[in-house]
Amino acid sequence: MAIRVSHWCCLPAVLLAARLTPAAAQIPEIAVERHLARELGLSVGDTLRLGPTPDSVATLVRVAAVYEPRPDPAEIAKRERHLRMHVPDLASLLRLPDRVDRLSIGLNPGISSDSAVAALNRTAFGYRAYATAAIASESSQTFLVVSRFHRAIAVITIVASAVFLLCIMLLKVEERRLDAAVMRFIGVRRRTIFGALLLEAAVVAAFGSILGTGLAYLAGAATNAYYGRFFDTRLIFSLITPELVLFSVALSLALGLAAGALAAWRLVHTRPLVLWGRG
Repeated sequence: MAIRVSHWCCLPAVLLAARLTPAAAQIPEIAVERHLARELGLSVGDTLRLGPTPDSVATLVRVAAVYEPRPDPAEIAKRERHLRMHVPDLASLLRLPDRVDRLSIGLNPGISSDSAVAALNRTAFGYRAYATAAIASESSQTFLVVSRFHRAIAVITIVASAVFLLCIMLLKVEERRLDAAVMRFIGVRRRTIFGALLLEAAVVAAFGSILGTGLAYLAGAATNAYYGRFFDTRLIFSLITPELVLFSVALSLALGLAAGALAAWRLVHTRPLVLWGRG
């Protein structure tokens, strides 16, 4: 089976692995990804043969560790499997000494990544240095498109919800026409009626916010449980942050109060006889 091979110093290659019996010799050690170890039935101490092509599977290696890869959204759908080798072992296996495809360089605190990239690119030819922020930005273009698509859906949903909420509040206030007419006949001021209807709208909006937040947490938990099991990963697919909850609650209250105020204003500015059905 095809396996993506990486290592502790970054030199990827595609190798082929075959399960063998352990050999009593000093052989190179590798670390195998948990998913690959489970699929091939590997465990620490097992011996494999590796090779760059199907007809050259001759290098003996021993499984020294089984590791859990870091969750990566860019890798979740590729279904690739990885194992790691030391750089000298991999260079010997590929017969490509003193050669790497890519490597990463750590900088001490206080050193600008842009200045380090510029200095490296001026030093020699044959390679190109990039800052991690530039690489992350380039590799995240797909996620940016998806994020914008979700933002557009969210805006459409909010607008539709606001219209629906306004219709509900208008219908609810229309049911209070007779009550409002009686209060107007007995001398209750418009401001008092308006405040009572606005308070009712605020209570409804607050209750809806609490209910919506609870449904969001349940939906997020169900999404993470399903896709975490489907992809066998600890990656978080649905994340509900306190900032998002506060924004949603504030938006819900604002829309509820606006719809309630508009419906209440329409009611209190209608003549009592019209509300009673005699005007």
